[in-house]
Amino acid sequence: MKDPHGYSITETGTPETGFPETISKLPDVGTTIFTVMSRRAAEQGAVNVGQGFPDYPIESSLAECVTEAVASGFNQYAPMEGSLALRAAIAAKIAAAGGRAVDPETELTVTCGGTESIFSAIQAVVGPGDEAIVFDPAYDAYDPAIRLAGGRCLHIPLAAPEFRYDWDRVRAAVSDRTRLIIINNPHNPACTVATASDLDTLARIVREAGSRDRPVLVLADEVYEHVLYDGRVHQSVMNHAELRERSFAVYSFGKTLHITGWRVGYCVAPAAMTRELRKVHQFNTFSIAAPLQAAIALYLQRHPLAFREVAKFFGAKRELLLRELAGSGLSLPPAQGSYFQLADYGGLAACSGLSDVAFAERLINEAGVAVIPLSPFYREPPPTMRIVRLCVAKRDETLVEAARRIRAYTSGT
Repeated sequence: MKDPHGYSITETGTPETGFPETISKLPDVGTTIFTVMSRRAAEQGAVNVGQGFPDYPIESSLAECVTEAVASGFNQYAPMEGSLALRAAIAAKIAAAGGRAVDPETELTVTCGGTESIFSAIQAVVGPGDEAIVFDPAYDAYDPAIRLAGGRCLHIPLAAPEFRYDWDRVRAAVSDRTRLIIINNPHNPACTVATASDLDTLARIVREAGSRDRPVLVLADEVYEHVLYDGRVHQSVMNHAELRERSFAVYSFGKTLHITGWRVGYCVAPAAMTRELRKVHQFNTFSIAAPLQAAIALYLQRHPLAFREVAKFFGAKRELLLRELAGSGLSLPPAQGSYFQLADYGGLAACSGLSDVAFAERLINEAGVAVIPLSPFYREPPPTMRIVRLCVAKRDETLVEAARRIRAYTSGT
């Protein structure tokens, strides 16, 4: 059985497993594109610049903080809402980054990565009959979480190559059933950054659409908050005078500290919304690994401005990849944010007729490079999508080798 993008579905029920597909709550959901491409990369011995995880070591001082935390006895359950030391360190980080004052007791919850924040927030506020708006290409965790809550997910596409918001289309989609609008800024996989004007327009839409008893809420996935390029400044819903009163804002240390495997994220929201999120969180993951929380808190106390180096670090890698891919025949609009870079292969005569999925398959089979096609991030992908996504959060030698293999492949097509 195949999903709409051609990938094998391995988790749905079959007669052999004894679990009938008819009772599946997500019958059309299979293995994520990230898992598929990383598995294929391992099978083919390909260079993996697809899935978004670093292939370089974490900072030794951060690793030492884990050893110190374990030795200090942080080995039992952490508080459900997150250790107070970590929440206080996060609040201090937000202030140091120019954000508003956040109460670590009532407005901040530590979660199992940013994805759990997203899931718990959606379950907290979306119910049967509600609608939630997402923007395609969308992170693939949004839609299933909305459907599991009993809601309906409305997908509004961002048109390539600019991937800008069509706010008139958003206004037309909002109804008395709209409960939540989900934005991702900086955007993965579009690599764009929302402007102050975008947030002002979003604020007007939710203000005009909602009521006192039934407001339209915002879920802002801001996990790449510090990964912006070319002097751009992050526009956060937390710092918007109107949106902050009705928004969940989601973050991840996986991106900021290069520790995706630690699965430590957090959600900032007004106290009343935080209470609702915690009702779900406590019966979902309950609490997050205590030694990892203690280690991050310790690291932030010792390196309170570490986040300021993130954009420069990834910016250098973005520039390296762009230089190495020069002459490849790919169109490479420089990413505005996130630690990804898009590549348009429409100018390659021998490949322009291929779907992005087919092109990604060719790259992994014939060039030995794993990338991520963009169409799986759409409910209804554009028929002319000719764009793939590459991750720059890799060792320099990984990026150089991936680019070398791509150039060799495209020069022969």
